[in-house]
Parts: sequence; structure tokens; C-alpha cells
Amino acid sequence: MNRRGLIAKLMAVGMVVAIALLGPSTAQAQAATALTVYRSPTCNCCGHWVDHMQAAGFAVEDVVTDDMEAIKTQYGVPEALASCHTALVEGYVIEGHVPASDVRRLLSKRPAVLGIAAPGMPVGSPGMETGDRVDPYTVVSFTANGETATFAEHP
Repeated sequence: MNRRGLIAKLMAVGMVVAIALLGPSTAQAQAATALTVYRSPTCNCCGHWVDHMQAAGFAVEDVVTDDMEAIKTQYGVPEALASCHTALVEGYVIEGHVPASDVRRLLSKRPAVLGIAAPGMPVGSPGMETGDRVDPYTVVSFTANGETATFAEHP
């Protein structure tokens, strides 16, 4: 075998090894989870939450709207759980500054709920960082018939 043939054969073997190690579905396994966020054009903290979700690997569609009340009504967000933005991911509603780790846990557990919410705008939650201050807050799950339960506690 000549040198050119040997190089071609080694390259082919290298490609087979690379595919075996990386797997053909590596890109699919790392594909970002699609998340649609509805937010007001005047809310800066919502943009910071979007950045948090993108940094956590979500593919965010950022929808700016002047009628957040209609969005919350359309997707069944209870008034008592409302925050400044509403997101949709794989059939769930995410209300407010919920950490990406809670969203990932929701998607892995797939509980029979409409969504999860971090009511209000808790200081120190993703997008609401202000220095070192972090106020304790609770992320709650909610159902279409208004039932709520603690989903996660954040110190």
C-alpha cells in the first residue's frame, strides 16, 4: 500500500472511532429544549431570566408583548402566583423567576400539573440578582383546577 492509501485508511479508521466514541446522536442528545417566554417590553429582569435559561441550555423564543394579563389568563396562571413573565416548555407553564434546575426537574419527573411558579419577584432568584442578597423563596406547582403544592424551596 502506498503512503497516500495508508493515510486514507488511517483517516477512515479515525472517523469510525470518533463516531463510535461520540455516537451519531450526540448532537441530538445535546439539542436545546425549546422554551417560549412572554414578557413585557419594559421588564429588564425578564431578559436576565432569559439569559439564565439560555446559559442552562434552553433554546429560548423571546416574545415581547404589551398584554401579559391576556397571556397569563390564556395559559391558566393563577393570579396569586403571577410574576412578570410567563414561559411555555413541553406542555408546562413556567411563571416567573423559576431556576433552570427546577424546570429540568419538572421535565424529568413530568408530574400531572399545569406548571410551576416563583410568585412575585424574589430577590436573588435567576434574573433578580442584586449583589449577594438572596431571599428565601418557594417554587410551587399548580394545576388547572387551582391546586398548589411546594415544588422546591430555595434558601
